[in-house]
Amino acid sequence: MRFNEDLIKWTKHSSLIHWIQEMVKLCRPDQVHLCDGSQEEHESVCAQMVRSGTFIPLNEQKRPGSFWCHSDPNDVARVEDATFICSKRKEDAGPTNNWKDPEEMKKMLLGLFSGCMRGRTLYVIPFSMGPLGSPSSRIGVQVTDSPYVVASMYIMTRMGRSALKALGEENFVPCLHSVGVPLEPGQKDVSWPCSSTHKYIVHFPEERSIMSYGSGYGGNALLGKKCLALRIASVIGRDEGWLAEHMLILGLTSPQGEKKYFAAAFPSACGKTNLAMLKSELPGWKFECVGDDIAWMRFDQDGSLRAINPEAGFFGVAPGTSFKSNPNAMLAIAKNSIFTNVALTLDHDVWWEGMTDTPPAQLTSWLGKPWTPNDQTKAAHPNARFTAPAKQCPVMDPAWEDPKGVPISGLIFGGRRSSVTPLVCESFNWEHGVFLGASLSSEITAAAAGEIGKQRHDPFAMLPFCGYNMGDYFAHWLELGKKHPGPKLPKIFYVNWFRKGTDGKFLWPGFGENARVLKWIFERVKGQDNADVTPIGLIPKKDALDFSGLKLSQEALQELFDVKPEEWRKEVEDLRKYFSIFKDRLPSGITDQLSQLESRLK
Repeated sequence: MRFNEDLIKWTKHSSLIHWIQEMVKLCRPDQVHLCDGSQEEHESVCAQMVRSGTFIPLNEQKRPGSFWCHSDPNDVARVEDATFICSKRKEDAGPTNNWKDPEEMKKMLLGLFSGCMRGRTLYVIPFSMGPLGSPSSRIGVQVTDSPYVVASMYIMTRMGRSALKALGEENFVPCLHSVGVPLEPGQKDVSWPCSSTHKYIVHFPEERSIMSYGSGYGGNALLGKKCLALRIASVIGRDEGWLAEHMLILGLTSPQGEKKYFAAAFPSACGKTNLAMLKSELPGWKFECVGDDIAWMRFDQDGSLRAINPEAGFFGVAPGTSFKSNPNAMLAIAKNSIFTNVALTLDHDVWWEGMTDTPPAQLTSWLGKPWTPNDQTKAAHPNARFTAPAKQCPVMDPAWEDPKGVPISGLIFGGRRSSVTPLVCESFNWEHGVFLGASLSSEITAAAAGEIGKQRHDPFAMLPFCGYNMGDYFAHWLELGKKHPGPKLPKIFYVNWFRKGTDGKFLWPGFGENARVLKWIFERVKGQDNADVTPIGLIPKKDALDFSGLKLSQEALQELFDVKPEEWRKEVEDLRKYFSIFKDRLPSGITDQLSQLESRLK
């Protein structure tokens, strides 16, 4: 085969060559394509999807180089119930992950993958998570039969020959993916192939490998994102002494020109992208984006925690994104972007709920059907996405691709809570901060399957993404704090933009006004004495937050920071019950902090 000759020209990595050859034998595609990562290749793949009916080109005057598509209605979000961590021992996967014996799982999956790419092209995608050449980066190689994945990975990663060159002779993470719909001779394909009967997203942490079958959507199929950059990388980080986290990274510069970086963890669809690209409402304060979703962080020789963004693009939730909520995201998606499951306008632009106050009179819905404002259904799916190159965002930090990473001064956790937790509080110390991260809970959003609005525990916003026992994960965080004590250890904060008043309305305006909270956090990491002690942590002193120009009643301000002991005592009981699922893997630091909180509440 010609592909063997090309492969050997590209790389001398014998185990990589052997693995790709084995995948071709297993999947039996009609053709094999080695992705070089060029613009010409990307344009060719997109044109192919236009011809097949998967992509519709968008208006070149309004949104050049961009495409609209819609998925199968049964393939619209992460499938957490079909996501597995197949460690050798069940207890190493822990109670928050689905587990199956790795040998049994492989046997079943290899049966599904056998011949799964008949009638299709097998694409080989070498990709780098992290800037090319950074000591913190990792190289993966994804085999897939989905051109949608190829086009998306071009945006989301550094892919192609440059990634192979960066790999050299080092180990790579093998990622096998198929939509699971082989084609018989003469059989017509569908615009969004996916399996109607089998979906599996499987991780083998000891082997550092990934196998995904049946889904073509998002993190189920773009295996560099959640699968490698979080589930597998979290295991590598544990073993090597660093952190792979579901966190945005932002830079904040004061009016005096002093700059600090922060990393923040929020469950999906809780405003993470909005915060990462924040347009400040505070004069003189400048916000810049390093990343909107994932942070890889390690301590340097000087004791600073440094973070890189392993991704090269944004895979953001579209509904709710507007020039009011996130103008920088709207500018980032002005060109060269892929829109999945949003609505299509008559002049071939895109629309979704929240983009404008009034919807267009006529649209094509995310299901590909005519839609008017009188329809009872949403025009865009609640988990509709945009995929856009990060470099197009007008507020990307100058150091966003620095191989060394940026120094983190503070870590922020936050969830969607309508009550109990205040607008912002600071931990007493690192161990208490880890406890705050472990205690995080949030209302379920459309980014994951489940009952929308129901509260669920989501420690560190990593519940769907931690690749090993979460009790051990808490212990890893605690251990890193002990290994790297000192003034450079980041302070830890907890925020809640979503608290509601007795009338059921949000108390805090959010969006650009969140800059006021970030300003206080900035002042705290500088050592400013502007906090009061409460049983749950440190909250801003009266008048420490800049509320100038905000129309907030005194009652709303009181409610935003009210720490009600009776509510928190219920929270303690709920946390004690939740933490019990980790049994003897729960570190004593967490149980100690829970007991201390209970004592303070008395």
